[in-house]
Amino acid sequence: MKNLILNILVLFGLLSNAASEAADKKAKVVFISGKPSHGRLAHEHRAGNMLLAKRLNESDLPVEAVVLKDVGYPKDGSVLDDASTIVIFCTGHGGHVLNPKLKEFDALMKKGKGVVMIHWATEAIKGDPGNKFLDWMGGFCDLNWSVNPHWVPNFKPQKHEIWNGVKPFSANDEWYYHMRFVKDLKGVTPILTDLPPAKTLRRKDGARSGNPAVRKAVANGESQHVAWAYERADGGRGFGFTGGHVHMNWQNDDNRKLMLNAILWTAKVKIPKGGVPSKTPTKEEMHSNLD
Repeated sequence: MKNLILNILVLFGLLSNAASEAADKKAKVVFISGKPSHGRLAHEHRAGNMLLAKRLNESDLPVEAVVLKDVGYPKDGSVLDDASTIVIFCTGHGGHVLNPKLKEFDALMKKGKGVVMIHWATEAIKGDPGNKFLDWMGGFCDLNWSVNPHWVPNFKPQKHEIWNGVKPFSANDEWYYHMRFVKDLKGVTPILTDLPPAKTLRRKDGARSGNPAVRKAVANGESQHVAWAYERADGGRGFGFTGGHVHMNWQNDDNRKLMLNAILWTAKVKIPKGGVPSKTPTKEEMHSNLD
């Protein structure tokens, strides 16, 4: 009888320890920053990543955010092996950090890891890179299909947990639109969407400036999705966000909360009803770690 009681106590202890370890385990978020590409307070890849990571680590939520010290894809790819999601903020198209690592990154995505692409990082070369982006996050910015004007959308809540605690907001930014999406938007949920004003197409047709298809879409009153969530068939999640040109917009509490929520969502961490808590960055914080 004593042995039975002892065995039960040992088993109870093991189960308690396992439950405690599971509760303490945090989802790892790895931030990859691209090299400098623009002037001060624009395309602040590393500074933006550091600010977002800091707020995640201050949230008291089960998440551990890590910003890689070196710019570009990690020299030691093993740092991504235990990541729940990977956030990439970098130059796009021909300068994208993933271009020479498509196969390697695709293997990570096939393991069900999440991915977040911010601003120019959403722009891929049409062909194999673009097709991979469609697989990973359901859409991408296409050089001769999408456009990159600065404008002020008015964003209203969508039925998705990424909007938890986020109020309707506006932000003057370089919101790319007319994305190249998967067929019929299968698996895609628009998160930030609005109809751009006609003045966003005042430039002549050309790369990123205009084309007959985007002009027709806007003339027909088709809302344009500038941020979206994607659920992959393999269970992984992707999030594309075309804002982020203007570094100071991370001071916008709703803009920042939506991004933090999205990162958690791709990591499969439950988003609080009020969204990820985060204090408004100070002027000093906003001007720290700039390129």
